[in-house]
Amino acid sequence: MDRRRHLAPGGECVMAKKWNLIVDVERCNNCRVCFIAVKDEHNGNDFPGYAAPQPPQGHKWLDIERKERGTYPLVDAHFVPTMCNHCDDAPCMKAARDGAIRKREDGIVIIDPVKAKGQKQIVEACPYGAVSWNEELQLPQHWIFDAHLLDAGWTRTRAEQCCPTDVYRTVKLEDSEMQRLQAEESLEVLKPELGTKPRVYYKNLYLVNRCFVGASVVADIQGVEECAAGAQVVLKKDGQEVGRATTDTFGEFKIDRLAPNSGEYSLEVSGAAGRFSGKFDLGAESRYLGVIRLGAGG
Repeated sequence: MDRRRHLAPGGECVMAKKWNLIVDVERCNNCRVCFIAVKDEHNGNDFPGYAAPQPPQGHKWLDIERKERGTYPLVDAHFVPTMCNHCDDAPCMKAARDGAIRKREDGIVIIDPVKAKGQKQIVEACPYGAVSWNEELQLPQHWIFDAHLLDAGWTRTRAEQCCPTDVYRTVKLEDSEMQRLQAEESLEVLKPELGTKPRVYYKNLYLVNRCFVGASVVADIQGVEECAAGAQVVLKKDGQEVGRATTDTFGEFKIDRLAPNSGEYSLEVSGAAGRFSGKFDLGAESRYLGVIRLGAGG
């Protein structure tokens, strides 16, 4: 962690505030206005000291990835905006030569548009695939966190300003404040196992990196198979409750936020028409457990 300090007007030593971006996966509907905004900002525009012009085609400094979970008939899809993470322990900086990449005191990483010429190894060093190669300029390029705009007094990135569904939140906080916010809002980073310490955080990332289980519950009502609405569903692992749901009008339920490859679970369903209990294994993918029939005998 960067622990650089500066003196406040009164002489006391304080931690520097740094830029962070919070991305809410649940709010993204893939309208791609943010993608277009980044293109509009950099396509054909030169910002000396920050970034050379982005080429007209090929580069996706801010991209939207589609992630699907589940199997027919229970499938969902969500969208994950991706960009340079402005890591505190950035692999690209380690690969760069001659000071081609610098980490600013405010947390933003800048690939120098002059010093980085010819250094294609910078592209290959990024484990997130967030650095693009400009073949014409022989230059690695990335999303610069709108540093040129923030330095001019802006308080929000263009992505946040243009987003119609409030996916993005630009915040400038001391590290301790950001850590508190991360804990309070259950924020996550991409590929935490890399240990790169990104400054782009994700809210509701469970929608793409966790699993769900679901089923359709039916019951025999006076000789007719009907959807069992209002049935109570309890999911347990190792005897401990880990999820609970109530079936909807169609007798369906879904329990989310389960760890992939987490093994055996037990399921208990109870309703006015009877009960059901059973076990299943959860692998790497979300599961539809099929049709569950309630019976007097459980």
